[in-house]
Amino acid sequence: MKKIVTCSRMKELDGAAINEKGIPSCVLMERAALRLVEELQKGFPLEKQKEHVLVVCGSGNNGGDGIAAARLLHLQGVHAAYYLAMDADHMTEETKRQYRIAENYQVPRVHNPEWNEYTTIVDAIFGVGLSRTVEGRVKEIIRCMNQADAWKVAVDIPSGVDGDTGRELGIAFRADLTVTFAYRKQGLCYYPGRMYAGRVVTADIGIYGAEQADDRTCYLEWADLGLLPERVPYGNKGTFGKVLVVAGSEGMCGAAFLCAAAALAGGAGMVRIQTVEENRIPLLTLLPEAMVTCEFTEESNRKCLDWCDVLVIGPGLGISGQSRGKAEWFLRNAAKECKPVILDADGLNLLAMHPEWNSCLSDRVTVTPHLGEMGRLSGKSIGQIQHRIGQTAREFARETGAVCVLKDACTVVADKDGRTYLNLSGNPGMATAGSGDVLSGVLAAIQCMYLGEECPDHGMRAALGVYLHGKSGDLAAEEIGTRGMTARDIIRMIPRVLRRISDEKENTGKGEKL
Repeated sequence: MKKIVTCSRMKELDGAAINEKGIPSCVLMERAALRLVEELQKGFPLEKQKEHVLVVCGSGNNGGDGIAAARLLHLQGVHAAYYLAMDADHMTEETKRQYRIAENYQVPRVHNPEWNEYTTIVDAIFGVGLSRTVEGRVKEIIRCMNQADAWKVAVDIPSGVDGDTGRELGIAFRADLTVTFAYRKQGLCYYPGRMYAGRVVTADIGIYGAEQADDRTCYLEWADLGLLPERVPYGNKGTFGKVLVVAGSEGMCGAAFLCAAAALAGGAGMVRIQTVEENRIPLLTLLPEAMVTCEFTEESNRKCLDWCDVLVIGPGLGISGQSRGKAEWFLRNAAKECKPVILDADGLNLLAMHPEWNSCLSDRVTVTPHLGEMGRLSGKSIGQIQHRIGQTAREFARETGAVCVLKDACTVVADKDGRTYLNLSGNPGMATAGSGDVLSGVLAAIQCMYLGEECPDHGMRAALGVYLHGKSGDLAAEEIGTRGMTARDIIRMIPRVLRRISDEKENTGKGEKL
């Protein structure tokens, strides 16, 4: 699990390293340049990429990193030069120092670049502090850099990307590789910034401090799935968890099937689907491993609730009066019994229609809205949510006490205490009908893995489920590609991902990248 920082927090950490720890800023800049060059040397896709390297530099400290990197490459015998995209008179003191050093070492400086002459272009124009729209001469320079047929590398963050939101500020450099320093920035997680960044490497340059408790945003890595407990050899289908899926209205049995199938694929021992009578035969045909209950009475409901360990409420449920009655009964009574609930799809639509149900929410309830559903829950427009997706998730979690899984290309998981997880697994192929139903089943399966345990907390469990869901989609993309991927392809990959985790733990004792 790795920390993610905002731009303002990164500046604080940088200042603390200089002013409190006593590391001179020129030393940090030299370290940054060294790590950048190291990644360049490792990453050159072809030997010819070393032939003509141009580092395009701004006047801030990001430009100073770039000038220093050009010098190091030049001294290593690489045909490297630098180009100043801004007026040298406006350089920061540290960048002026690097400029003088480069002149002393006779590092070539280009004044009128012929962009297509270069096999590698390094963007060191703007750092994480950019907040204005890129215009004028610099905008034209970035446009030329993007059009050049070269391998492209960004220093810390692609120029033109908002370091907090990932938004494109007029124009943005489109990198194949971004070497960011100390910690990954939020803008490298959210789209389109994540797309513009290409592959991201986080380089240690000696700035620390984000491990403190007040830095509560992070992302999971493959090794973190090693936290998932193994199945004990003396267990049985009952001890591995029983999931009740309250889902499916007439003509909408597919969502119930996908959710239940994903819960079983994720390791739940038993699954029962509470649905309408019209869905009984289709569901028993599609998923004979599951049980189906269609009676909706106090006695039947109580038996279902007493039987289960975890509930999923909402996939394909509809918003009719009968559906409202089901959702409310199981949500209120699950709250009384302190049983974990995954509230999804129409369960969320009904919650938006009946805000008094918020009294049933707690940290044992995980809500999984997409942007439209969150709009109905919060009263905000989709645009407002997209620009503040992390803050929106945190606000909802803080106000309701529930764990909020706000689904987007970069899904955000937030809990009531402000802990936030940005998910970096998954791919565009997962934007397919039923993928959200699969996620709700995976989240239920993760809850089953931790029955009777307090750790990890429910927010972390949700983050593990979201990451596992994304990795299953990534494995499906490897096998069949992103075009035409279906929700069932994702389900099919869940056991394979879990098997890789178990195999790696058995063979090496630690996780490796998928």
